[in-house]
Amino acid sequence: MSWRDHLRQVEPYVAGEQPKMRNLVKLNTNENPYGPGEKVKAAIRDFDSEVLNLYPNPDAETLRHQLAMYHGLADDQVYLGNGSDAVLAIIFLTCFNSSKKLLFPDITYSFYPVYCELYGIDYETIPLKDDFTIDIKDYMKDNGGIIFPNPNAPTGAALSKAQIEEILKHNQNSVVVIDEAYVDFGAESVMRLIDTYENLLVVHTFSKFRSLAGIRLGAAFGQKELISHLYDVKNSFNSYPIDALAQKIGEASIQDSAHIKANAQKVIATREKTCEALKALGFTMPESSANFIFVTHESVRADVLFKALRERHIIVRYFNKPRIDNYLRITIGTPEQMEVLIEALKEILSKQAEG
Repeated sequence: MSWRDHLRQVEPYVAGEQPKMRNLVKLNTNENPYGPGEKVKAAIRDFDSEVLNLYPNPDAETLRHQLAMYHGLADDQVYLGNGSDAVLAIIFLTCFNSSKKLLFPDITYSFYPVYCELYGIDYETIPLKDDFTIDIKDYMKDNGGIIFPNPNAPTGAALSKAQIEEILKHNQNSVVVIDEAYVDFGAESVMRLIDTYENLLVVHTFSKFRSLAGIRLGAAFGQKELISHLYDVKNSFNSYPIDALAQKIGEASIQDSAHIKANAQKVIATREKTCEALKALGFTMPESSANFIFVTHESVRADVLFKALRERHIIVRYFNKPRIDNYLRITIGTPEQMEVLIEALKEILSKQAEG
């Protein structure tokens, strides 16, 4: 018997590559190509470092209030955490303790099964339809909870608010979590359903829409009772998850919302233009409501394209997994970055046709 026999063995989540290349076009981790607004920059510049000898506000109350006001909710309907991954971890730990199986799609955010293995949660993956969309009828059966992103990742496909409400109507005895990490790039939020459904949790991140992947801020929204249970678990685990500087940056980001919304519209416009250019090159893709697209080519394998792009210092995401091993997920960057991508693909496809 060794101490090694008592260690927890898990298969960890694998984050997107953060390569150290020169002249890199980085389109693999769904980061926003545009920086945060001027108020965020000012908050960083004017931050009083003298407060760092003190613990931060444990519940980030000022940021919590501003975020509640932004979404038309009460303060006690908002939970804040150290990035949406940490928020999701607390949700899994708090809400999915049934003997029945947690349901989520077979093609979705790959952190979900990791949390299940870590916490010993029994789960069932529900196959997406052939077009990579969710069939809501598949979620109208007995379960211990439901979670999926809307738009889904890595496909970018989204359900309407009405479709999600049908799922909620048929699952009022389990917690339903809608992970809206990418909702601001063209999908329909279900925030307005919170006051109707006491078992609904909506998760947001500051990483994508708000261009703040570097500071780690996430939030969950729901009715008071459900949010209070998240805080009970958080305070049994980590009383101070959001540092003082991140709180100030988050507050400034809320004030910068008009600027951030304008940037999101730029991303949407670039996405649509990129899709048209890729279709002309023989690519197909599900309709995306996110800041990324999920593409496959009619004649050239995704892994071949992935390697050829990497040789040109263009990094996209390739998932060597069943059903999606011939697809690439491409983050929408600036128009200039996407033009570099398109020109590289033209060259690669031309060489493949010759060879």
